[in-house]
Amino acid sequence: MGHKGKGSWQKAALILSLAAGAALVTTDADARRAKLTQWETIQNERYGFMIAYPGSVFAPSGAVPIEDGHVLVSRDGGARLLVGAFDNETAATLIEYREQLLSENYTGADLDYAPIKKRSFVISGTRGDMHFYERVSFTCGGRLINSWALLYPVSERRIYDPIVEAIARTYTPGAGRNGQCN
Repeated sequence: MGHKGKGSWQKAALILSLAAGAALVTTDADARRAKLTQWETIQNERYGFMIAYPGSVFAPSGAVPIEDGHVLVSRDGGARLLVGAFDNETAATLIEYREQLLSENYTGADLDYAPIKKRSFVISGTRGDMHFYERVSFTCGGRLINSWALLYPVSERRIYDPIVEAIARTYTPGAGRNGQCN
Protein backbone atom coordinates (compact mmCIF):
# COMPACT_ATOMS: atom_id res chain seq x y z
CA MET A 1 0.00 0.00 0.00
CA GLY A 2 2.87 2.35 0.71
CA HIS A 3 4.13 1.79 -2.83
CA LYS A 4 0.72 2.62 -4.29
CA GLY A 5 0.58 5.81 -2.26
CA LYS A 6 4.05 6.80 -3.40
CA GLY A 7 3.09 6.23 -7.05
CA SER A 8 -0.06 8.32 -6.65
CA TRP A 9 1.95 11.08 -5.03
CA GLN A 10 4.46 11.03 -7.92
CA LYS A 11 1.64 11.13 -10.47
CA ALA A 12 0.04 14.03 -8.63
CA ALA A 13 3.39 15.85 -8.48
CA LEU A 14 3.90 15.22 -12.19
CA ILE A 15 0.41 16.54 -13.03
CA LEU A 16 0.99 19.63 -10.86
CA SER A 17 4.37 20.20 -12.51
CA LEU A 18 2.85 19.92 -15.97
CA ALA A 19 0.00 22.23 -15.00
CA ALA A 20 2.46 24.78 -13.58
CA GLY A 21 4.56 24.51 -16.73
CA ALA A 22 1.48 25.03 -18.90
CA ALA A 23 0.56 28.06 -16.82
CA LEU A 24 4.04 29.48 -17.34
CA VAL A 25 3.83 28.88 -21.10
CA THR A 26 0.41 30.51 -21.21
CA THR A 27 1.68 33.41 -19.12
CA ASP A 28 4.71 33.81 -21.42
CA ALA A 29 2.51 33.70 -24.55
CA ASP A 30 0.08 36.17 -22.98
CA ALA A 31 2.98 38.48 -22.13
CA ARG A 32 4.22 38.36 -25.75
CA ARG A 33 0.72 39.10 -27.07
CA ALA A 34 0.35 41.95 -24.60
CA LYS A 35 3.50 43.56 -26.00
CA LEU A 36 1.96 43.59 -29.48
CA THR A 37 -0.64 46.23 -28.71
CA GLN A 38 -1.25 49.83 -29.65
CA TRP A 39 -0.26 49.38 -33.29
CA GLU A 40 0.95 52.49 -35.06
CA THR A 41 1.30 52.89 -38.83
CA ILE A 42 3.95 54.69 -40.85
CA GLN A 43 2.96 55.73 -44.35
CA ASN A 44 5.46 57.55 -46.51
CA GLU A 45 3.77 60.01 -48.87
CA ARG A 46 6.73 60.43 -51.20
CA TYR A 47 7.54 56.75 -51.77
CA GLY A 48 4.26 55.13 -50.76
CA PHE A 49 5.56 52.44 -48.39
CA MET A 50 3.59 51.42 -45.34
CA ILE A 51 4.48 49.48 -42.22
CA ALA A 52 2.87 49.01 -38.81
CA TYR A 53 4.62 48.40 -35.51
CA PRO A 54 3.58 47.85 -31.89
CA GLY A 55 3.58 51.26 -30.24
CA SER A 56 3.68 49.47 -26.90
CA VAL A 57 7.22 48.33 -27.82
CA PHE A 58 8.66 51.07 -30.08
CA ALA A 59 8.62 54.85 -30.14
CA PRO A 60 10.19 57.32 -32.58
CA SER A 61 13.76 58.12 -31.58
CA GLY A 62 14.72 61.59 -30.54
CA ALA A 63 17.25 61.73 -33.38
CA VAL A 64 17.01 64.21 -36.21
CA PRO A 65 14.32 62.92 -38.59
CA ILE A 66 15.48 61.29 -41.80
CA GLU A 67 13.74 62.72 -44.88
CA ASP A 68 12.35 59.45 -46.16
CA GLY A 69 12.90 57.12 -43.24
CA HIS A 70 12.15 56.49 -39.62
CA VAL A 71 14.15 55.27 -36.67
CA LEU A 72 12.17 53.75 -33.81
CA VAL A 73 13.67 52.59 -30.53
CA SER A 74 12.31 50.04 -28.08
CA ARG A 75 11.12 51.43 -24.76
CA ASP A 76 14.13 49.85 -23.04
CA GLY A 77 16.55 51.22 -25.66
CA GLY A 78 17.87 47.78 -26.66
CA ALA A 79 16.23 47.38 -30.08
CA ARG A 80 15.95 49.55 -33.19
CA LEU A 81 13.42 49.48 -36.02
CA LEU A 82 14.62 51.26 -39.16
CA VAL A 83 12.24 51.95 -42.05
CA GLY A 84 12.83 53.88 -45.26
CA ALA A 85 12.95 54.16 -49.01
CA PHE A 86 15.24 55.93 -51.44
CA ASP A 87 16.02 56.29 -55.10
CA ASN A 88 18.46 53.73 -56.48
CA GLU A 89 20.80 56.45 -57.78
CA THR A 90 23.62 54.02 -58.63
CA ALA A 91 21.27 51.67 -60.54
CA ALA A 92 22.54 48.76 -58.41
CA THR A 93 20.97 45.39 -59.10
CA LEU A 94 19.23 43.54 -56.32
CA ILE A 95 22.21 41.19 -55.96
CA GLU A 96 24.75 44.05 -56.01
CA TYR A 97 22.83 45.90 -53.30
CA ARG A 98 22.54 42.74 -51.21
CA GLU A 99 26.31 42.18 -51.43
CA GLN A 100 26.91 45.81 -50.47
CA LEU A 101 24.70 45.45 -47.37
CA LEU A 102 26.41 42.23 -46.36
CA SER A 103 29.89 43.74 -46.71
CA GLU A 104 29.11 47.14 -45.13
CA ASN A 105 26.62 46.23 -42.39
CA TYR A 106 26.87 42.52 -41.68
CA THR A 107 30.51 41.51 -42.13
CA GLY A 108 31.22 38.33 -40.17
CA ALA A 109 27.55 37.72 -39.43
CA ASP A 110 26.13 34.23 -39.10
CA LEU A 111 23.10 34.24 -41.44
CA ASP A 112 20.18 32.02 -40.47
CA TYR A 113 17.64 33.14 -43.08
CA ALA A 114 18.51 34.82 -46.38
CA PRO A 115 16.01 34.16 -49.18
CA ILE A 116 16.36 36.00 -52.47
CA LYS A 117 13.33 36.58 -54.68
CA LYS A 118 12.93 38.35 -58.00
CA ARG A 119 12.36 41.81 -56.47
CA SER A 120 13.27 41.39 -52.80
CA PHE A 121 15.54 39.71 -50.30
CA VAL A 122 15.87 39.18 -46.58
CA ILE A 123 19.06 39.07 -44.55
CA SER A 124 18.63 37.71 -41.06
CA GLY A 125 21.21 36.48 -38.61
CA THR A 126 23.47 37.22 -35.70
CA ARG A 127 26.52 39.42 -35.41
CA GLY A 128 28.09 39.57 -31.99
CA ASP A 129 25.37 39.95 -29.37
CA MET A 130 22.83 41.42 -31.82
CA HIS A 131 20.32 39.68 -34.05
CA PHE A 132 19.04 41.41 -37.17
CA TYR A 133 16.32 41.01 -39.76
CA GLU A 134 16.37 43.23 -42.84
CA ARG A 135 13.97 43.09 -45.75
CA VAL A 136 14.74 44.97 -48.97
CA SER A 137 12.35 45.37 -51.89
CA PHE A 138 13.13 46.85 -55.30
CA THR A 139 10.11 48.53 -56.90
CA CYS A 140 9.51 50.65 -59.97
CA GLY A 141 11.77 48.51 -62.13
CA GLY A 142 14.58 48.75 -59.59
CA ARG A 143 14.57 52.56 -59.44
CA LEU A 144 13.29 52.57 -55.85
CA ILE A 145 14.69 50.68 -52.85
CA ASN A 146 12.38 50.08 -49.89
CA SER A 147 13.82 48.64 -46.71
CA TRP A 148 13.08 47.91 -43.09
CA ALA A 149 15.27 46.33 -40.44
CA LEU A 150 14.89 45.27 -36.85
CA LEU A 151 18.03 44.93 -34.72
CA TYR A 152 17.78 43.48 -31.22
CA PRO A 153 19.81 41.66 -28.56
CA VAL A 154 20.27 37.92 -29.15
CA SER A 155 19.26 37.41 -25.51
CA GLU A 156 15.79 38.79 -26.37
CA ARG A 157 15.04 36.73 -29.49
CA ARG A 158 12.09 34.99 -27.87
CA ILE A 159 10.51 38.43 -27.46
CA TYR A 160 11.51 40.06 -30.75
CA ASP A 161 11.29 37.14 -33.22
CA PRO A 162 7.45 37.13 -32.98
CA ILE A 163 7.49 40.93 -33.33
CA VAL A 164 9.52 40.61 -36.56
CA GLU A 165 6.93 38.17 -37.89
CA ALA A 166 4.04 40.45 -36.95
CA ILE A 167 5.65 43.55 -38.47
CA ALA A 168 6.56 41.65 -41.65
CA ARG A 169 2.87 40.89 -42.26
CA THR A 170 2.07 44.62 -42.27
CA TYR A 171 4.81 45.80 -44.63
CA THR A 172 3.95 47.08 -48.10
CA PRO A 173 6.80 48.45 -50.22
CA GLY A 174 6.02 51.66 -52.04
CA ALA A 175 5.76 52.58 -55.68
CA GLY A 176 5.83 56.35 -55.47
CA ARG A 177 3.29 58.96 -54.44
CA ASN A 178 0.39 57.57 -56.46
CA GLY A 179 1.51 53.94 -56.70
CA GLN A 180 2.38 54.37 -60.38
CA CYS A 181 6.18 54.82 -59.96
CA ASN A 182 5.98 58.46 -61.05
